[in-house]
Order: sequence, then C-alpha cells, then structure tokens
Amino acid sequence: MIDHDVLSVFCGPAGDFGNELGVVHGLNVASDAERLAIARDLGFSETVFVDDPVRAAIDIWTPSVRLPFAGHPCVGAAWLLDTSELETTAGIVTVRRDGEFTWITARAEWVPPRTLKQYGSAEEVNELEVPPPGEWIYAWAWQDEPTGQVRARAFPGRGDGIDEDEATGAAALLLTSTLSRGLTITQGRGSQILTCPKPDGSIEIGGRVRRIAAHSGSGGGDLE
Repeated sequence: MIDHDVLSVFCGPAGDFGNELGVVHGLNVASDAERLAIARDLGFSETVFVDDPVRAAIDIWTPSVRLPFAGHPCVGAAWLLDTSELETTAGIVTVRRDGEFTWITARAEWVPPRTLKQYGSAEEVNELEVPPPGEWIYAWAWQDEPTGQVRARAFPGRGDGIDEDEATGAAALLLTSTLSRGLTITQGRGSQILTCPKPDGSIEIGGRVRRIAAHSGSGGGDLE
C-alpha cells in the first residue's frame, strides 16, 4: 500500500459533503506513468503527489491527465501540510488560515479550459443530466445575486469515470474572475466554496477541509 491521506475539501457548513482528494507521500521519484496509474487506482477526481514536503511542492493528477493547477487539491494540500505557500507547475500559491477556512490565492490564467454555462435558476441546475464527454462544463445560476450566492455543478467531460465533480475550486476561480465579485458557491450535493477577488487581479478561494482517512505504507508498491 502507498502512503496516502484521503481528505474532503470544500465541506459544507456542517462539515459534510466536500470533494474527496488523495494526497500521496514519498513518491517523488515515481514516473508519470506510475502517477497516472495511482491516480486511476485511487479513483478521485484529483490526486496530489507531495514531491517536497518542506517546500510544499506538489504535482496534481486526474485519472487521465496532469493539471498545472487545481483548486480543491491546493486547498486540501495546504491544509494538510500546514504551509504558507505551495509550489505548483502553474506557479506559487499563497495560503492563509481563517478559523475553519483554508484560503489559497491563485490566478485565473492558471485555470485549464472550462466552459461556464449560466442557467436561469438553481432548479434548472439541479435538474441537469450529465452531458456526454467532450466539453468541461461548469453549470451555474444565481441563488441570490445581490449577496453573491451561486448554485453550481461541474461536468469534467473527460470520459475517465468522473462524470460530475463535487467541488471545483479552479472553475469557481474562473467564474469569480468573469463576474469580478466575491461569491459563495454551493456545488454538487452541498459543498461550499468561497471566493474573493484581490486588487492585483489574483483571487482567493476558501473552504473547509477534513481528513477522512490516513493510509500508511512502505512508500512504494501496489495500491491496496
């Protein structure tokens, strides 16, 4: 068994829901093919490989591709490593804690391609069927526009077994950049993402994190 933690990121106000994240330790020499195989075996929408716990250097994988940046892996890794910044392929992600929330700061240009689709009501978003693979779609609607309350669902469309993503920080960041305002997003079954634009054009993304499980292993070998 490999050494890894399982976290739930962007939990709801009661600590429930959230998007599961695998955080793998001690495999900094693993090849890309090995990392892809581990990400597929774990089966989460994203898995983080901690390449250097001191520098908090991380590598992010879905079950099919590497990502230069992703929101819920960064928030989860920042919480777990208790660090002030993360090193990602896209750039340095700064981190702060505020009570029960862990916040990261990132930039919209780091976000992989996403299609934002606005709907007329939260009910319309709730009733959507999973679209066929092809396009990465972030479906959203205002729940209360004056207060920045948004209902959203995410459909990665990669055809890799993740038909709907429970909570997606990168898409929330892109929506915040497009709307130029802070948001409180309820996504999936009840996950919650908070966002806040900053004067320099960067955007903060915040959420609650909890540990679901910790698995200790030899640092190599097959996943059990």
